[in-house]
Amino acid sequence: MGAMTASPGRRVLLAAPRGYCAGVDRAVIAVEKALEQYGAPIYVRHEIVHNKYVVRTLEKKGAIFVEQTEEVPPGNIVMFSAHGVAPVVHEEAERGKLATIDATCPLVTKVHKEAVRFANEDYDILLIGHEGHEEVIGTSGEAPDHIQLVDGPGDVAKVEVRDPSKVVWLSQTTLSVDETMETVDALKEKFPQLISPPSDDICYATQNRQLAVKQMGAQAELVIVVGSRNSSNSKRLVEVAKLAGSRAAYLVDFADEIDEAWLEGVSTVGVTSGASVPEVLVEQVLEWLSRRGFEDVELVKAAEESITFSLPKELRRDLREEAAELIAQRKAEVDSGER
Repeated sequence: MGAMTASPGRRVLLAAPRGYCAGVDRAVIAVEKALEQYGAPIYVRHEIVHNKYVVRTLEKKGAIFVEQTEEVPPGNIVMFSAHGVAPVVHEEAERGKLATIDATCPLVTKVHKEAVRFANEDYDILLIGHEGHEEVIGTSGEAPDHIQLVDGPGDVAKVEVRDPSKVVWLSQTTLSVDETMETVDALKEKFPQLISPPSDDICYATQNRQLAVKQMGAQAELVIVVGSRNSSNSKRLVEVAKLAGSRAAYLVDFADEIDEAWLEGVSTVGVTSGASVPEVLVEQVLEWLSRRGFEDVELVKAAEESITFSLPKELRRDLREEAAELIAQRKAEVDSGER
């Protein structure tokens, strides 16, 4: 299908806020700073954030992404992703004589601390989240004997606890707010004394991006969400757009993945991006739409964001020197054992 000609009334509703949240910004800058400060390679356990473009860009600069800590050669630096890791991963790094940088989002760290506190108080912890997601694996690892996963309202029937008066729920930070509360309501029906966490675990960025999509979803026949398929918060934005009234919503990594057939009969297109998406990818989508007659761009502003997080404290140390000392320590241990 050729490029569509411009016609009156075609417009784009551009969500604000969209794209990078403070935790993602911190994690990506941390990798860049580490490469600048220590030189390549810097190993990163799992994708630093769930976005193809970001990962490819950092790989070109010298980052090496690995699935397991054991893949990192001793005496190197390994960074933990924004999604967080379980305590056992820190132990693996220590055994492997690795210098570490922890780029876990501070909001995820908050949930980890809540899990530890409630476990210490001997609560059963019901963690609302998606099985297999890195953030869920990391949080569950903080108190595996006290945490059980609840993957949506359908899971509630099989949940069993030791004492219904000592039950608390926690949540993966990137879920849909509505989806989470539906699960919480079902849990409260089963466990009337269920305690809520001291503060909302759904992160501010997730909530704000969903709110903007809700506001434009009813007006846009089509919503395009820029984000990767392994990004939980990006996938939630597609779901939120459809629930808000949009006729169709699609997730794309890049502008060239958009199908022109999606534009048939469409006068208003909503555009947003997940919390791990750089703005350059949104700009490319807007250019693609502009060439097909969607030149009028209106901002749909749901919230102001001014939150920033300081870089990981480890970047203020000489990690290459630490790594060399760890190798020397390992050599001394081997020499001592041989004697």
